[in-house]
Amino acid sequence: MCVYCIMCVYCIMCVLYHVCVLYQSWFCFRGLSASNNRNREDSWFKSLFVRKVDPRKDAHSHLLAKKEDNNLYKIQFHNVKPECLEAYNTLCAEVLPSIHRDSGYPCELVGTWNTWYGEQDQAVHLWRYRGGYPALTEVMNKLKSNKDFLEYRKERGKMLLSRRNQLLLEFSFWNEPVPRDGPNIYELRSYQLRPGTMIEWGNYWARAISYRQHNREAVGGFFSQIGDLYMVHHLWAYKDLQSREDTRNAAWQHEGWDEVVYYTVRVTSSSALLMCHL
Repeated sequence: MCVYCIMCVYCIMCVLYHVCVLYQSWFCFRGLSASNNRNREDSWFKSLFVRKVDPRKDAHSHLLAKKEDNNLYKIQFHNVKPECLEAYNTLCAEVLPSIHRDSGYPCELVGTWNTWYGEQDQAVHLWRYRGGYPALTEVMNKLKSNKDFLEYRKERGKMLLSRRNQLLLEFSFWNEPVPRDGPNIYELRSYQLRPGTMIEWGNYWARAISYRQHNREAVGGFFSQIGDLYMVHHLWAYKDLQSREDTRNAAWQHEGWDEVVYYTVRVTSSSALLMCHL
């Protein structure tokens, strides 16, 4: 083969090589562009269903709690040995009201109940500390030298299977718990919220609480600060079980209540109900 033929073959091969490179580059660019377009379309489509979270510059406790009162609450759950429940109630009645009445303790016993339905043989105590954490610390320090309380705690330990507590703040849009005429039954509904949904919960219930005020059934609404986190407790009072049934059914006649129930379920991972009596 002559030199000129060899050079022509070489040139043709070079041209074909560059054509292949250009075609491959164009194909990759088109694939990348299509992929980017699909990603942008997917992101836009998904954004329609993602809840927008506004940036927050303050803690949930400052946004949701009452600022004028500076009250802190403690809720206690005591699981009592079934055979000791009566003795436990007698012991509590002898000691706890005396702390409530003593002006030297900046705390109040809001209520003490035994469970009726739900967790059995359980006692629930709700304390209010006027003055927040400093008031709680003052009470705890004084109780260390209170002989009656120390004896009470010693005897109480013999009667309990387990116990737990939480420190709570009250929602700004709920009533402050106050004494009420009885007899009444009380319903404690506890909700475990999904992390990051407390503000959303507060926004819905700030409007919804107006639907549940007609029979004065709303006692108090709280959210946890120490203990089990992302917890909400709603405390309701009724004359009896039939009154509870009628009152709850009446709420469904208000426009917007169904929406509140829907969003309550959506942001809740679990819930519990206790029916209590004094």
